[in-house]
Amino acid sequence: MHATCNVLILGVGFLFIFTAFTTCGNVAQTVVKSLQNDTFSGSGYHSLGIIYGVFSFANLLAPTVVAVVGPKITMFLSGLLYSGYIAVFIVPSTWSFYLTSVLIGIGAAMLWTAQGHFLVENSDASTINRNTGMFWALLQCSMLFGNLYIYFDWNGRTEISGRGYSTVVNIIITSYMMMKSRSVPLPPPYCSAGLELSFYSGVYGTCVGATAQFGDSAKGLIGISGIVVGIGEIVGGGLFGLLCQNNRFRRTSVVFLGMVVHFVAIYLIFLNIPDDAPVVFNTSTQSQPFLTPSVSIALLCSFLLGLGDSCFNTQLYSILGCVYAEHSTPAFAIFKFIQSVFAAAAFFYSGALLLKWQLLVMVLLGFAGTLCFFVVERMQSFSVDLQDY
Repeated sequence: MHATCNVLILGVGFLFIFTAFTTCGNVAQTVVKSLQNDTFSGSGYHSLGIIYGVFSFANLLAPTVVAVVGPKITMFLSGLLYSGYIAVFIVPSTWSFYLTSVLIGIGAAMLWTAQGHFLVENSDASTINRNTGMFWALLQCSMLFGNLYIYFDWNGRTEISGRGYSTVVNIIITSYMMMKSRSVPLPPPYCSAGLELSFYSGVYGTCVGATAQFGDSAKGLIGISGIVVGIGEIVGGGLFGLLCQNNRFRRTSVVFLGMVVHFVAIYLIFLNIPDDAPVVFNTSTQSQPFLTPSVSIALLCSFLLGLGDSCFNTQLYSILGCVYAEHSTPAFAIFKFIQSVFAAAAFFYSGALLLKWQLLVMVLLGFAGTLCFFVVERMQSFSVDLQDY
């Protein structure tokens, strides 16, 4: 019960932090485009790209910081850095916009690495799926509350030696060996998760807001779209955290479902959203999609993006907690490193690459990531069967 309470508190804490961050990140590019300020030349895409670029490399140092400071204090201090990024939106300037992007990238690496260690520390093989789903559902409520604000605004220490980390040097060596070893699972799903993160958290909302056919309601739809993404994440996190307690409903089934859901969403987005939506800045879209843009289809795609993302992420957290229960800190740091490298890359090319090419890259990596997950899950099941035998 104590461990479950810890997971609940963790989820609520992340809910508060990311309600604020989601609000800022989802509208960053749209707000920047709307500023009538000759002294401000920042880009929302570039800011998010910097965040995830710094995030990726800061993950290399994060296990050491968590080992020295402890996961609880690390998460507290990281939360303070998030506050700086949110505050900069009050009086925006180019230098403060990008400086706080660097700081939040550092804070994010520390926060998520400490979170992964803390979650595994409060779980075992029988509760990891439930706890992951519960945490994910609480976290994704931030998308609901944060984007609800967007809509209305536009419309009117802990000991670590017990885990085998006796010194900081051991942390560094473990991280290096895991990076070098073939036993590090799932690089393609990590990459795919990074592209999905950038797309649903920043790119898709911008595309909806830039669609000329949605008229005057387009900007308000950014918030509605984010709310619906959050609903999909909450439904997926809660549902799959419970279903995967049943051994007959394996992680591979959830991941396969996630792939199908994402592919359906990508196909509908390809048909419904203009191809130039991610790249227009001072004007609305000029391209005509295959279908007449529909708000209903756009919001359905938002829900499917959230649902599919929760399928992948809940199961990635679950398998990492099972495979690396004794080395959770470096394992989650590596996961976040790879994920954030690809998220950063995606944010930097999002403002220059037409929508169809961005969707194609997501399809290819999503398919490769699903196949890789099946292989790792099969290897894990085979290892468990040998131990039972």
